[in-house]
Amino acid sequence: MRAEVGDRLHVHGRTVGDRDQWAEVIEVRGEDGAPPFLVRYDDGHESLVYPGSDTTVEHPQQG
Repeated sequence: MRAEVGDRLHVHGRTVGDRDQWAEVIEVRGEDGAPPFLVRYDDGHESLVYPGSDTTVEHPQQG
């Protein structure tokens, strides 16, 4: 998984009733865009994450 600052991580709920979560990548600490990523979730908290298979990277629309 590769990401850049400004990308959004979409963490899909793994079980029925789990809500999806979104977080903005604010720092990439791995080499060449690899994890770990420092992210800020929509509720404002920040965390260092190593995304799992339930996570996708969404690149911002340019235009």
